[in-house]
Amino acid sequence: MHTYLARMVALGMMLMSAIVGFGQEEEQETATEMVSIVDSLKAVNDSIVGSLNHQIQELKLQGIMMQEQLERTGKSAKEDSLRQAERKARVDSLRNVTPGAPLIIDGDTLLVIYARKGGMLPEARVSAVKSKVMEVGKRLTMFVDSIYVFDSEVSSDVMVGEDVILSVTDLDALWMGMERMELAETYREAISKKVEELHKTYGLRQKLQSMGWVGLIIAVQVLLIWFIVWLFRRWKFSTTKKILSSIKSVSIKNYPLLDTHRLGIFIIFLFNLVRLLLILVVVLVGITFMFSFFPETKAYTYTVFGFIWNPLSDILGAVVNYLPNLFKIAVIIFCFHYLLKAIRYFANEIASGRLKINGFYADWAMPTYSILRVLLLCFMFVMIWPLLPSSDSQVFQGVSVFIGVVVSLGSTSVVGNVMAGLVMTYMRPFRLGDYIRYGDTEGEVVEKSMLVTRIRTRKNEIVTIPNSNMMSSQTSNYTISAQQYGVIVHTKITIGYDEPWKKIERLLLEAADKTDGIKKHPKPYVRITSLDDFYVEYEINGYTERSRTMPAVYSTLHQNILDTMHGAGVEIMSPHIEARRDNLPVQIPKSGE
Repeated sequence: MHTYLARMVALGMMLMSAIVGFGQEEEQETATEMVSIVDSLKAVNDSIVGSLNHQIQELKLQGIMMQEQLERTGKSAKEDSLRQAERKARVDSLRNVTPGAPLIIDGDTLLVIYARKGGMLPEARVSAVKSKVMEVGKRLTMFVDSIYVFDSEVSSDVMVGEDVILSVTDLDALWMGMERMELAETYREAISKKVEELHKTYGLRQKLQSMGWVGLIIAVQVLLIWFIVWLFRRWKFSTTKKILSSIKSVSIKNYPLLDTHRLGIFIIFLFNLVRLLLILVVVLVGITFMFSFFPETKAYTYTVFGFIWNPLSDILGAVVNYLPNLFKIAVIIFCFHYLLKAIRYFANEIASGRLKINGFYADWAMPTYSILRVLLLCFMFVMIWPLLPSSDSQVFQGVSVFIGVVVSLGSTSVVGNVMAGLVMTYMRPFRLGDYIRYGDTEGEVVEKSMLVTRIRTRKNEIVTIPNSNMMSSQTSNYTISAQQYGVIVHTKITIGYDEPWKKIERLLLEAADKTDGIKKHPKPYVRITSLDDFYVEYEINGYTERSRTMPAVYSTLHQNILDTMHGAGVEIMSPHIEARRDNLPVQIPKSGE
C-alpha cells in the first residue's frame, strides 16, 4: 500500500514539472501532452485503486482469519485451563489414596516420590537417592554449595559434582502440583540441608573429636583398672584377717563345713571375683562410651550395654513377676511342712507306745508315716507344678514326660521292691532286731527299708536281701517264737545199741538242765528219732527265750552233753559191727543197767 502511494506522488510531481517546464510551448502540444498525461493518470489511478481494493480484501481476510485464530486460541486456552484444573483434581485425588515412597533419613522425611521413572518404582528411586545422600553426607570433606540443579529438556537433575542425586521429571512436578524447576530446587534445598547435617556428624572434624574422646576414655580405663588392682592387692589380706578374726568356722550338725583355713581361701576367692567383675564392668562401660562417639558404631552402643543390663533386668523382672507365685509356693510348703510335723508327732507317739490304737501295731507307725509323707509330698508337688517358671512351655512338658518315661521303664524292679516292702510292713513277718532265717542266711535284722532288708549273721556279716526276694521265699522268725512260745533248741547224737536208752535219756536231760538259757518249764525232753543199722539216734529238745544268743545256747548245750557223757563213761560214737555168731556175744544191754 505504501508503494502505491509513493508511485502516485511521483506521478504528481512529474505532472507539475511538465506543466511548469513546458508552459511556453505551443498550446497544441501542451494540450496533446495534457491529454496523454490525463490518460496515463487515469490508467495509473485505475491500477492503484484496483491494487488498493485487493489489499483491503486481503487485510479483511487476514482480520477474519486472525479473529478466528483469536477465537480459537481463547477457546483452546480456556479448554487447556479446564483440562489443567481437571488434571490437578485427579492428581490430588490420587495423592490421597497413593502413599508414595518417602525419603526418610534419621527420622526426617525429606521428600515423597509418587511417580515411576522409566522402569524404576518410587521405592527403588527413593532407595537410590537415600544411598547417594548418605554417601555424600559421610564424606570426610564436603561443600554443600556443590549441590546444584541441572535443567534439561526431559528432567531437572539435582547433582553434586558429576553425580546425579535425584532426577525430577514432569510427571513428578505434576504429582506435586509445581513446576519442574521449582520442585527440583525445593528438593535441592532439602537434600543440601540433610547433607550438611550428616557432614557435621560424619565429617573429618567429628572423627578427630571422637578419636580424642576415645583416647581419653582408654586412659581413664587404664587408670581405673590399675587403681582397682592396687586397692585389692593392698587391702585383700588385711581385710581377710579382720573378717576371720570376727567370724568363726561354719558348721552344719557338727560337720565343719568351713574351717578357718577354708574360710580364708573362700574370702580371698570372693575378693578376686569382685575384682574381676569390677574390671569387666569398667571395660564394658568404656567400650560402650567409645562406640557412642562414632556414628558407624553408635548402633552397637546399646548392644554392648545390653550385655550388662539385659541379663540383670531380665532376672530382676522375672523375679518381680514371679513373686506372687513364689508367695503361693511358700504358703503351700509351710502348710505341708507343719502337717507332716503333726503326723510325725502322732507316729512317734504310737511307735513309743504312749498312744495306742486298737488294731494298729506300734511297728506300723513309722512305715505308715513314711507312706503318708511320700503321698503328701507328691500332692504338694502337684500343687506347686503349675506355679513353677515355664511350666506351661512345650520344652518343660516334653522334658517332664521324658523323665517320667525313663523312670517308669527303668524302675520296674525298684517298684517291685517298694511294693514288697509295703506288704511286708503290714504282714509283719519280722521286725528290727528279730533273729530270723532266710534260706541259708541266719541272723539279726539290722535294717528294714522300703527296698531292702539287711541281716547281720553270726559272723557279723551284713547280708542285703531285696524285699521282692524276701516276699518270694520262706522266712523263719526266731524272736517272735521265743517271746510267745519259746524256741526249741535241739541237737542230735548217735549211740550204739550197747547203751540203754534210759541211761542216754537221763544223761541228755541232765546236760539240758545244766545249760544256761534253756527253760526249766516247759521241761526239756528227749526223742529217739531213728534206729539205724549200727546206732540209735537221740535228740535233746529244750525251750529257750534267748533268740539272739541261740548260738551260745547251742554251744553250752553241746559242752554239757560231752561232759555228762564222758563223766558217765559213755563213748559218743557210732560203731560199725560185722555180725559173726562164732563165739560172739549178743549185743543186748545187761539187765539192771
